[in-house]
Amino acid sequence: MWHAGPVLTDPALLAKAYFRRFGQEHFHRFAKVHLGLGAAHLGSAEAVDRWIALVIASYAQLRLARYLVDDLRRPWHPRPAPGAILSPYRVRLGFRRLRAKLPALTQPPKLIRPGRGRTQGSKNKPKATRPAYRTKPPNSTKHKA
Repeated sequence: MWHAGPVLTDPALLAKAYFRRFGQEHFHRFAKVHLGLGAAHLGSAEAVDRWIALVIASYAQLRLARYLVDDLRRPWHPRPAPGAILSPYRVRLGFRRLRAKLPALTQPPKLIRPGRGRTQGSKNKPKATRPAYRTKPPNSTKHKA
């Protein structure tokens, strides 16, 4: 480990900070790769904020469901120790089987006749195209004075 800053009198504090950083890096990689944090190309900053909130909520669901799911490991994964808490990745593997265990919280949909549909003679209205949200213009370094 290397530290650039004031001299620390307690090296255990530096080790604690390093291990926290290690955990954060693994969370960001899991969120990007398995939960799709970087997959959405959205049109506004508000939409990006909502997407990040959804990804964090899905991660919270995985953390809460770790005691409810069965360990569906891949053949190359080692068996966990008895009583060990499952990682979010292992919970994600068994999450879809959890739905069959949960009670139905809603009633079946009501059978009604279908709506009128589109009025005769109306045409499709295409959605206006908007560029993907960017923090700075694509050619911001090539300004001519």
